[in-house]
Amino acid sequence: MMHCTMEDLGAVRAGEGSVWARRHITTCAACRGELEALFQRVAQLKALPALHPPRDRWPAIQATLRAERSRRRRTWGTWTGSLALAATIAAVLLVQPPRGEQGKLHAELNQAKQQSATLEDSLQQYDVDGRVLSGHAAALVADLEDRISMLDGTLAQQEHVTHGGDAALVKLWQERVGLMRELVNARATRARYVGL
Repeated sequence: MMHCTMEDLGAVRAGEGSVWARRHITTCAACRGELEALFQRVAQLKALPALHPPRDRWPAIQATLRAERSRRRRTWGTWTGSLALAATIAAVLLVQPPRGEQGKLHAELNQAKQQSATLEDSLQQYDVDGRVLSGHAAALVADLEDRISMLDGTLAQQEHVTHGGDAALVKLWQERVGLMRELVNARATRARYVGL
């Protein structure tokens, strides 16, 4: 024997069921039980209290965003200060320029560090709190900041171990420069659009 589907039962409940489904319900106890259970589920759902979100959630969302942003800045500032201190110590210890392959690595490392510092300075020109970012732009900026933060941790560990004479360290600094360029471009593009 063929029974009614949920679609058939829903249509019968709404008063739009087919002739076959209406007749079948009167003769089949299983389908009649399912229809009754469907009525009960609908009644239970209607009995649930209506939940309405507060009218203005923006202050709470804004406070959360500001707290997260300030936490990132503190973390970023700590890493930046540590890296600046490490760069200063390295410069003092390495007064004599190295020769050969090490000299080339040293020059590339210094160039990458200087580019990174320049990009950080240009990033400070953009008012982070005063700009409104779209969800996509905010996600992009947050992702870049997280990647830079993780890379800074790796750099701090690597510099402590190698003391600035490793090709892997140069690659890490160059990767940081690339990420910083992307971050500056994301901020600059957003600043231009907002300024229109």
